[in-house]
Amino acid sequence: MWTANKWTEYELLDCGGGERLERWGDYILVRPDPQAIWRKSGHKAWNSPNARYNRSSDGGGSWEVRTLPKEWRIRYRDLVFNVKPMSFKHTGIFPEQAVNWDFVTEIIRNSKRQISVLNLFAYTGGATLAAAAAGASVCHVDAAKGMVQWARENAKASSLDKKPIRWIVDDCRKFLEREIRRGHRYDAVIMDPPSYGRGPSGEIWKLEDDISSFLELVSAVLSENPLFVLVSSYTAGLSPSVMDYLLSSVIKQRLGGKTDCSELGLKVLSTGLVLPCGSAARWIF
Repeated sequence: MWTANKWTEYELLDCGGGERLERWGDYILVRPDPQAIWRKSGHKAWNSPNARYNRSSDGGGSWEVRTLPKEWRIRYRDLVFNVKPMSFKHTGIFPEQAVNWDFVTEIIRNSKRQISVLNLFAYTGGATLAAAAAGASVCHVDAAKGMVQWARENAKASSLDKKPIRWIVDDCRKFLEREIRRGHRYDAVIMDPPSYGRGPSGEIWKLEDDISSFLELVSAVLSENPLFVLVSSYTAGLSPSVMDYLLSSVIKQRLGGKTDCSELGLKVLSTGLVLPCGSAARWIF
C-alpha cells in the first residue's frame, strides 16, 4: 500500500464504526468512512470534535459544528491548502493523495528537463501545486469553476501563483479532444476522475463506462518523450490491478515503459493500522 505518512499538520487519529477521527491543523473533525467497519479504539477526541458530519437517512448529510472557522489553512511540506467543511463530508483535500504528490515531485525533479504536465479533474490543485513547485509547467483542468478558483487560491497561499500554470474550466474529455486537434502535447498526465459527474454543459461522466476511451485520448496527447501517467480512483469496483491493466493495455502497449499500482492509505495513529483510501496506478516511460 502507498501510505501518505509524511504529514505534520494532518493526522488520522482513529477510525471505526464507519467514521474517521482526524486532526486538520488545530481542528478535530469526525467524518463518515464506509471502509472503517471495525471498532473504534476509544480515543478521547471522539467526545469533543470541533465538527462532525452526520449522514441523513435519505442520503447526503450535514455538518454539526461546535467551534470551527469557515476556512483555515494546513501545510504539506512547502504546499499550503485552504480547507473548509463542504457538502458531502469533504474538506477540499484528500490527504492520502500526498503520496502521489511526492511521486510527482520526485519524478519531475529527477527528469532534469523541462516537463509539461496536464492535470485533469484537477479539483483544488494538490497535484498541480506539487508539479509546479518541482519546476514543471502545468495545465490545470476541472469542470467546476469554483474548484478552479479554489486551486488558484491554494497556489497563491503556496507562493506558486507566478509559476507557469494555465487554469482551465472545461469538460475534460472535450478539452482533451481539442488539445489533440491543436497538436498540443504533454510530457505527463495526472487524472483523478470522479465515479460520476457532469461537465459545465451537462456532459455526463461515468467512470466504468468512460475510462478506457478516455485513456485512449490521454495516450494521444502525450509528447514524443513522455514521462508518466498517473490515475487515481475512489470507485469501489475499480481495483488498483484493473487500473494497472487499463494503463498497460492502452499506453504501455503503444509506448513501452512500466506500470505499477497500489491502494492509497493513511496510517491510524491510535492503532498503527493503515486505512485504505482509494487506489492509484502509474505508467512510467
